[in-house]
Amino acid sequence: MSIIRLHNMMFYSYHGASRAERETGRRYEVDVELHADLTGAARTDNLTDTINYTRVYDTVAEIIQGKKYNLLETIAAMITNAIKDNYQADRVVVRVRKKIPPIPGNLDHIEVEFDSGTDVT
Repeated sequence: MSIIRLHNMMFYSYHGASRAERETGRRYEVDVELHADLTGAARTDNLTDTINYTRVYDTVAEIIQGKKYNLLETIAAMITNAIKDNYQADRVVVRVRKKIPPIPGNLDHIEVEFDSGTDVT
């Protein structure tokens, strides 16, 4: 089994439980890991034999920049399910980070992780 990683995709979007977050927006970062058998693609050197990274990125962008969600958990689950349903991956791990969350205190981000092998609804 091999892994394709799209690491630290960045988006500006308008998710959150508070009205202020939904109006002003925040920066989000997304990591996706696709666990798959890539030996055929390595042998043929042909894009049609692997997972198209551009299409995966576009799937993530469509979800995170489309509809507004209250929770990071929902965003992570939506991305995980869309990738699992549309690409030939045996396992998908998605991490969604909200940068500079509206929490009193000093913290860089909040992150939610979904793993299709364990906890996606």
